[in-house]
Amino acid sequence: MKTLGIDIGSSSVKASLVDAQTGEALAGAFFPKEEMEIKAEKLGWAEQNPESWWANLKLAVQAAIAAAKVKPSEVGAIGISYQMHGLTLVDEKLNVVRDAIIWCDSRAAPYGEKAFREVGQEKCLRRLLNSPGNFTLAKLAWVKECEPDCYARAKYYMLPGDYAAMRLTGRACTTASGLSEGVAWDFTANAPAKFLYDYFGFDAGLIPEIVPTFGVQGYVTDAAARELGLAAGTPVTYRAGDQPNNALSLNVLHPGEVAATAGTSGVVYGVNGEAKCDELSRVNSFAHVNHSDRQTRVGVLLCINGAAILNAWMKNSVAPEGAGYAEMNELAMSVPAGCDGVSIIPFGNGAERALCNREPGCSIHGLNFIRHRKAHLIRAAHEGVAFAFKYGMDLMNKMGIETKTIRAGHANLFLSPVFRQTLSNVTGATIELYNTDGATGAARGAGIGAGFYKTEAEAFASLKKIATVTPEEKSAKASVEAYERWAERLGRYEV
Repeated sequence: MKTLGIDIGSSSVKASLVDAQTGEALAGAFFPKEEMEIKAEKLGWAEQNPESWWANLKLAVQAAIAAAKVKPSEVGAIGISYQMHGLTLVDEKLNVVRDAIIWCDSRAAPYGEKAFREVGQEKCLRRLLNSPGNFTLAKLAWVKECEPDCYARAKYYMLPGDYAAMRLTGRACTTASGLSEGVAWDFTANAPAKFLYDYFGFDAGLIPEIVPTFGVQGYVTDAAARELGLAAGTPVTYRAGDQPNNALSLNVLHPGEVAATAGTSGVVYGVNGEAKCDELSRVNSFAHVNHSDRQTRVGVLLCINGAAILNAWMKNSVAPEGAGYAEMNELAMSVPAGCDGVSIIPFGNGAERALCNREPGCSIHGLNFIRHRKAHLIRAAHEGVAFAFKYGMDLMNKMGIETKTIRAGHANLFLSPVFRQTLSNVTGATIELYNTDGATGAARGAGIGAGFYKTEAEAFASLKKIATVTPEEKSAKASVEAYERWAERLGRYEV
């Protein structure tokens, strides 16, 4: 039996087919081949058309099935991973009301901050483990006030993965972990946060049906089966946000384990066995994929919005004409650790939670027009993202999550020798790189949800470590000094 994983990112939609018996990834595909459009009509805004997710999902699934040469009837279960915190509204006919307001859109931050003050900091942190901040309910509050016609037409609000599952199955539903990602889950009541819905004046009927993270969430409809080349009746058995799913992909399920990713945004995600939070809500605590009322498993998430998106900007705006990411990595390695004094503050992709929702933007420091070249800027970008990780991980350490080992997929900025070595140097952590990604992890999650595996160990038996990175003696001192210089420059933006 095969399982299908679908990963809806803000750059592309990926699909992966996995042999449930061997755990082998048979084939994968992604669309579009260039990055998906993000609309930004105003500074700090970021929107995508959910129809573009569906269009690229169809192409990715069709291509993966063709490449794997499997019959539709061989696909026994589907899992979905998705970009977190996005707001998608649908009407009574389950049609999209407006473009989705995605994770890096910062317009709703004032609504969440006001709620945090007026509902009460102690109550929010104790029951939500977070400030409402710039998350999904705050985005919905913005729509309610600024686009009342859209709000009035909305039957349900959904996360991007909820929308994809709805298109596959015709069933509008969400999960407790998904509601938690939107800071709409009350950990004390083990239910949707009624007190926060009441504060914003939301009707609880806007919440779709709540289904388990693992288990049958719906079945592929005849219409969706024809569009995708799947068999009608194939069950969707797993759904999770991209960062909890990335942790699942890396078999990070238990207290003390840590996963990381460095795609468009950069994330470090550690599992806590207690429902703890950061009192300033600079890192965020959500229900992990295996959290339940019987077992506390809280994922503590550090998000750095400006990660590989900075590398993409460097590719498009700074790198030599025609250079790809591999060539950029080589250029970065031609410059010594510390970039001869150049530092880049990478926060140019919306309000940064680790900086208490401030938005300092991206800036370059220490540039000398005679001495420094394109290679210095590229390396400074890779180091700057690693330094941002270090800055946030220090906050996590104060919550009791000591990062000794970081597990990551061999992808995105973790393909950069400079980024991963710098991160190891400044944190002192060992980095383990594995042969997995979000779509493959979602396929494994589908297998767990469908009952194809007897144990978690069986589900991840085929997970292979590709490489290990440890602090490097000859460059560690320069990396640490560069981080201290970077932190001092960042301090100019702090209050």
